[in-house]
Amino acid sequence: MIDTPSPEKSLFEAPPIAEQERMVEAILFASADPVTVAELEARMPHGADPAEALVHLRKRYEGRGVRVVKVGDAWAMRTAPDLGFLMQKETVETRKLSRAAIETLAIIAYHQPTTRAEIEEIRGVAVSRGTVDQLLELEWIRFGRRRMTPGRPVTYVVTQSFLDHFGLESARDLPGLKELRAAGLLDSRPLPGATQSAEEEAEDQAGQSELFED
Repeated sequence: MIDTPSPEKSLFEAPPIAEQERMVEAILFASADPVTVAELEARMPHGADPAEALVHLRKRYEGRGVRVVKVGDAWAMRTAPDLGFLMQKETVETRKLSRAAIETLAIIAYHQPTTRAEIEEIRGVAVSRGTVDQLLELEWIRFGRRRMTPGRPVTYVVTQSFLDHFGLESARDLPGLKELRAAGLLDSRPLPGATQSAEEEAEDQAGQSELFED
């Protein structure tokens, strides 16, 4: 005798993985911000496995004009990097960061979590409140946990928005000195907080130029 699933049980059966993949695709496509697996799971039917659906969806978009990418602990649909030039006319630069803001952001990115005192120690000058406020307003940095040291100073870390803006999956994907120089973002002076090889240190001593133009 063949067992027929009861109506109650069938109500909780997860949709086929292909249908789950379509659901994830629809959510990511419609969302302005990256979406976490937990958020996907909360929106999808009971028993769905968004993590597995993401694996299938990511493979499906390989080599396409749009990719499924991981941004921190979330996922999003983004234009393939090699096609970014097509979007240049749509990009509007609304604000130019000051050199102080760039250096402060670089230190936080390479040393997070880091305190204001540590930033000032690396830069050699005081960090103005306006510089930190600007980065907070851009949502490129946020407050981290307080240090368990006297005064319990607050720390700063980069945000998911920062990673998304620069196309990074995590802070571990930050470029090294050679990549920054190849992109024209760094002269011979070392980036605050980044490490150098002996060869690069010798290059820097040969010409102490400015990091970024004001």
